[in-house]
Amino acid sequence: MCGPAGAGKSTVARRLEAEGMTRLSFDQEAWRRGIQTMPIPAELHEEIEQDLRARLLTLVADGADVVLDFSFWSKRARLAYRDLLRPLGVVPETIYLATPRAVALERMQARGHEHGDDYALPADVAAEYFDHFEPPTADEGPLTILGAAPSP
Repeated sequence: MCGPAGAGKSTVARRLEAEGMTRLSFDQEAWRRGIQTMPIPAELHEEIEQDLRARLLTLVADGADVVLDFSFWSKRARLAYRDLLRPLGVVPETIYLATPRAVALERMQARGHEHGDDYALPADVAAEYFDHFEPPTADEGPLTILGAAPSP
């Protein structure tokens, strides 16, 4: 799953989870640890990511289908996970939520900061995240592009 903040990733990932996939969410893990604001310090970000990577590898080795509810904002990050899973014989599919900027930013402003899928970001940070997002391309591997997911 990839897309900028407010794209609808968690909405789609929760649907996939309801269909039987195991959902790993960076934001949910941060929330579980008591982190109530984003962005977080780089060292804490790395710690959470390492924990989720280990869980991912265990789940995949056990035969589970997993949806990663991360932003995967850069091609480099997406390719790193492809490289991580290659030794297990897994070819990940990237599901990109191609949500218009205005929709994503409006969703970010409307967030209530009530749970781990509802982190609020200052408007300037949300805009910066959107503007620096690197959309995936087919040369990265299997790719499905979805329009904006409906608001939860």
